Amino acid sequence: MLLGLPAHLAPQSTGRAVARACHVIACVMLGSASLVLLINQATRPGYILWPALVAVATMIALIVVVERRRTATSIAAYLAIGSAGTYWYAITLLAQVPAVQSSDAFSLSLPKIALIMVGGSGRQPRLGLLWATIAFVLGEVGTQAATWQTGQASRFDVATGMAYVLVVVTVGWGIVARDRARRAQPSLHRAALDQQMQGIRHDIEQQAAALLHDTVLSHLAAVATSAPGPLDPRVASAMSRDLETLVGREWLAGRAAEGSARDWHRSELAVAVESARDSGLEVGVTGDVSAVARLRPDQEQALGLAVAQCLVNVERHSGTTRAEVVVYGDGGDVSVMVIDDGVGFDPQTTGADRLGLKNSVQARMERVGGSVQIWSSPGSGTSVVIRVAVDATPEPPAPRDVTGRDLGTGPVRVEGAA
Repeated sequence: MLLGLPAHLAPQSTGRAVARACHVIACVMLGSASLVLLINQATRPGYILWPALVAVATMIALIVVVERRRTATSIAAYLAIGSAGTYWYAITLLAQVPAVQSSDAFSLSLPKIALIMVGGSGRQPRLGLLWATIAFVLGEVGTQAATWQTGQASRFDVATGMAYVLVVVTVGWGIVARDRARRAQPSLHRAALDQQMQGIRHDIEQQAAALLHDTVLSHLAAVATSAPGPLDPRVASAMSRDLETLVGREWLAGRAAEGSARDWHRSELAVAVESARDSGLEVGVTGDVSAVARLRPDQEQALGLAVAQCLVNVERHSGTTRAEVVVYGDGGDVSVMVIDDGVGFDPQTTGADRLGLKNSVQARMERVGGSVQIWSSPGSGTSVVIRVAVDATPEPPAPRDVTGRDLGTGPVRVEGAA
């Protein structure tokens, strides 16, 4: 019961549970004692049993006080007043109800069991054992005194003894379990920390693999396929920017919240489209491009980088120089579709060493709660749908075209679309 709970919460949780159970049992015992008194009073109107009923009611009221303020003072007060009430209860029954001593001795055990239960509910388990022992002794002393005073024969109360043993075993086992849990807590916390660190490490490795593919591998491929002679200035500039990214560590933290795109021109998606156009790819953009403003900064950045990789794949592998990017937001999702009418491919036969779609698109979007679907077949082109669930955010600004003109709430067709 203690494993998995923080070390500072486990004793409090188990202590409250045991105390509440003890208080419930004590109330049941005292309620039964009240019922015994009421039945005897109803069947024998000549008996004077109300003093015992007052003693039992007082003990029940004190249990409520102990339940609300479980302190050493409240428990000590309960044991002191409860032992006196137990004596008064016993002497009232022994003096007037002969059957109690001969055939109904359990009736005398009820308030004593209540004493033991409340004594065992101490805030500190080891102190609770002491309180339970004191309660057992006080209860027996009070009952034996009443027995001696009324001239009845004394005998050992088996029910009270069993209740005391039950409390000792329960509280003692709780002490042993708590000590074991305390020794196990460091190992559990260390295991949880290791698991968390493994998740963080895996996430960083995935980000690094995607970044390596987007920068180093892409530039090596560009250099390998370029014509002899000076390097294209655009490729050289891109290499310089990516080198700064690799040397720095900003990619580990991602974009800050204040850097979230509030319009199309500042978005990573627009940067991806412009970069593809600079590389010679004809890219048409349609749909509600203002939907990107609904994304969190990390989602918006991941979406832009994933679309950039899709456009790179179109440029290198599709055999066409034209692609279409469609942006739309439907309720709680923002979706982007990248379409080309190139040679296509069979996604099932893509090699495990092809990291473009695997790391730079699919794994990247999964890290921000997105999903990717790919439709393609040889000779039929390729369609990639990237979907991201967005949080509830304020209404995004009205869509605007590339000139800044408000286009209302209808779909937007961005300049450059086919």
